[in-house]
This record gives sequence, structure tokens and C-alpha cells, in this order.
Amino acid sequence: MACIYGDVTKIVASGASQKTAKQDSLSVQGVEASEKLAQNDLSRMNEYKDVIIKVGQAQQMDPAVIAAIISRESRAGSPGVLKNGWGDHGNGFGLMQVDKQYHELQGEWNSEQHISQGTAILTGFVKQIQKKFPAWSKEQQFKGGISAYNAGVRNVQTYERMDIGTTGDDYANDVAVRAQWFKKNGF
Repeated sequence: MACIYGDVTKIVASGASQKTAKQDSLSVQGVEASEKLAQNDLSRMNEYKDVIIKVGQAQQMDPAVIAAIISRESRAGSPGVLKNGWGDHGNGFGLMQVDKQYHELQGEWNSEQHISQGTAILTGFVKQIQKKFPAWSKEQQFKGGISAYNAGVRNVQTYERMDIGTTGDDYANDVAVRAQWFKKNGF
């Protein structure tokens, strides 16, 4: 399946910060931590695999990136993260943690409609980053769009510091590595 936004396997990423790795009490950080976090979510993620692939094909978004955002945002619907589909102090909804303050929520928290909405929000951010930074490579723009999914387009000022101000100061770097892992593991 072609992803029109770039090739996630070509995104250079440093992985999870120590703060993010602590979610699973990991003693490692970086690429190793991101891969372990993704692996820890795989059994729950597989419940949504068919829907993730379907939405990815419909929106020309790599299903591995959708899975990585779901892993990062809700740990694939972990009851330790979501309460009745809600997280982020009652502001984030569903697997992809769509913010009710900025979006009219669509579908049930774990539905195809919800994943489709979250993916459309992501593709919108990638397109905004493409316009903001036309000289960046496709993969740099893709990574910038992933960062913007967490902290908004205004937060992305430079390529090197795009994650400063995101949750854990590592959002795009962590999500990109998780996506690369999910890509190698069936997504």
C-alpha cells in the first residue's frame, strides 16, 4: 500500500525518552524502548488490525503509522490508560485520543469511524507541515506532521527541535520508531 506522505522506514528517529519508557518500567530509552513499547501493545493492537489497514488504504496513510499513534496515545486501548474510552483528563477520546476541545467526536472510542477521524486529522497536519516547510524532504514533512498531531503545527519550528513541547519531548521520534516496528510486524 502506497503512503503518499512518505516512507516511514526512511524517517530518522531517536525513539522514546526516558520519561516515555517509564510507562512500562523500562530501563532503556531510545529506539530499543520504542520497539519494546510497541511490542507490549501488539496483542491489543491486533484486535484493530483489519480496521487500521482498511482506514490506511482509504486515506493513503501507512497503517503502521496509525498503529504507532494508537500505541502512543492509548497503548492500543489499554484499560490502564483509557476509562470508558477517555484519557487525558477527560479531553482525549478513543484509541487515537482525539481532543474534544478541537474536534467534534465521531464514532465509538474504538470504531472504524473514530480511527478514520484520527487518521484524517493526522493527514491534515502532514499537509499543513508540507506547506509550512516546502524545502523539507517528504519524510521530514511526514515526521513533522506526526509531531503536530500531538502539539500542533505552531509547535513545529525546526526539524531538529520539532519534538520540544510535545508530550515527553519525544512524540514524533517515538511514534516513527514504533511505526517502523509495527511495519516489520504485520502492519
